[in-house]
Amino acid sequence: MQAGFAHLNDVTIIQASQGLAAYLLTTAGAEPPAGVVIGHDHRHNSASFARLTAAAFVLKGIKVYFLDGLAHTPLVPFGVGLLRCAAGVMITASHNPARDNGYKVYWGNGCQIIPPVDAGIAAAIGENLEPVGRAWDVDAVFAEGRAAGMVEDVKGKVGEAYFGELEKVGVREGRGVRFVYTPMHGVGLEPAVRAVRILGLEEGMVVVEEQARPDPDFPTVKFPNPEEKGALDLAMATADRHGITIVLANDPDADRFAAAEKVDGKWQILTGNQLGVLFASHMLATSPLPAAQIAMLSSAVSTQMLAAMAKVDGFHHEETLTGFKWLGNVARQITARADNDCTAVYAFEEAIGYMFSAVVHDKDGIAALSVFLTMLRRWGDEGVTPAGKLQQLYEKYGYFESCNGYVVSPDPKVTKLVFDGIRTMGAADGGKYPAALGERKITYWRDLTEGFDSATADGVPVLPVDRGSQMITVGMDGVRFTIRGSGTEPKIKYYVEATAADKEAAAQAAREVAADIVKRWFKPEESGLIVS
Repeated sequence: MQAGFAHLNDVTIIQASQGLAAYLLTTAGAEPPAGVVIGHDHRHNSASFARLTAAAFVLKGIKVYFLDGLAHTPLVPFGVGLLRCAAGVMITASHNPARDNGYKVYWGNGCQIIPPVDAGIAAAIGENLEPVGRAWDVDAVFAEGRAAGMVEDVKGKVGEAYFGELEKVGVREGRGVRFVYTPMHGVGLEPAVRAVRILGLEEGMVVVEEQARPDPDFPTVKFPNPEEKGALDLAMATADRHGITIVLANDPDADRFAAAEKVDGKWQILTGNQLGVLFASHMLATSPLPAAQIAMLSSAVSTQMLAAMAKVDGFHHEETLTGFKWLGNVARQITARADNDCTAVYAFEEAIGYMFSAVVHDKDGIAALSVFLTMLRRWGDEGVTPAGKLQQLYEKYGYFESCNGYVVSPDPKVTKLVFDGIRTMGAADGGKYPAALGERKITYWRDLTEGFDSATADGVPVLPVDRGSQMITVGMDGVRFTIRGSGTEPKIKYYVEATAADKEAAAQAAREVAADIVKRWFKPEESGLIVS
């Protein structure tokens, strides 16, 4: 957040809102758009940005359903569906540093926007850059909008309906559970407490007091992301003081979920992939649908263990591009298909995001909290802990171990040069891609930038191609990895996963391939990439 058109500030918020409003008016045809849901978190300027956004829509004649007060992100897509709105806007930067904020757009299906809608909105923003009329007269426009019924405060109504749906994914009956919870200085405490109360587990909940209240400066963590090293230290220390072995966390806007367990005296943070398959096993075990009618999704950079589970248990698995904009939309498409009787009940990706379709078609940290506590109850009845349940899954489906990381790229041009250099490594042998990485032969190659897939009959990928981004997936014997340029940070990320008959063999293979990617393909000494 700072001055300038490349940053987030009052002007760029107005421009984005005017463009989105103009696009909605264009696509609505003769009928007025069905309104928009607007919410915001606790970050610096979030409340004022949300009001600027609302005023821009009112001035365009579009009704605003305003989530008055602080909201966790999943309330916006839920509200879009509940109120049958044309779109939704959430002002949040999720788990980014304190200086950031963001403008997140949902479409009328309650999912994040995808092509061609995103390009259409971007073009409309470019055509509506000049703040019009009374764009700056926010307080007056807001007051007049409320008086005229053009601004309606709906947080209470949306919240009641949301928690009503949340009751369907959690189970109230069963044993008690003791756990420590942290909202990571975000907005998660209020909805988390309500979710826990629905489950009847409030007596077992201990909150990390130092991180309980919304604080946009995030004073106790370097990065307010439960995935970051050290972010759960306070929660673990709190758990140690109370003799508790389970720590649960949301990120600041409460759309992501993390968990840790103390095993044999040592804290183990469950990875996003581990949580992903734990949730999947629970959804499969508790669904009233037969396996053949269940669909579960994961992103291209997430564990292949879900695909292995699908082969054994007979449910439908589908892989999508990275991000819940794809997971949510594809889940809706699967459920709506006339040629099958599958219902997409669940989706996840490794960046601690989990979607339960019965609640919302986007990642939802509060729904994940409810489901995880329900799982703890089930496992407790079986005498199994999360670590023990994971072991059972590994023994059934095989061991899957990951080694993920990133290098920092000083410039997008450097990122492109690195990827182009990797692609040309096979040219000397007349191939479309390198024959090997180190001592391991490459058996599969998918390039979603250039539009090539070695496994399809025509060489065309099933997943969408995006020439504006960099993403390559590689398969080798027992190992699969994806490298991609980050869309939000100056990074090239790598996601390596190996499978083997035992845990250490899989972990060793994943580490070796990750090291080869950095040394042999990224070549930081030559390229200028910075190893983290």
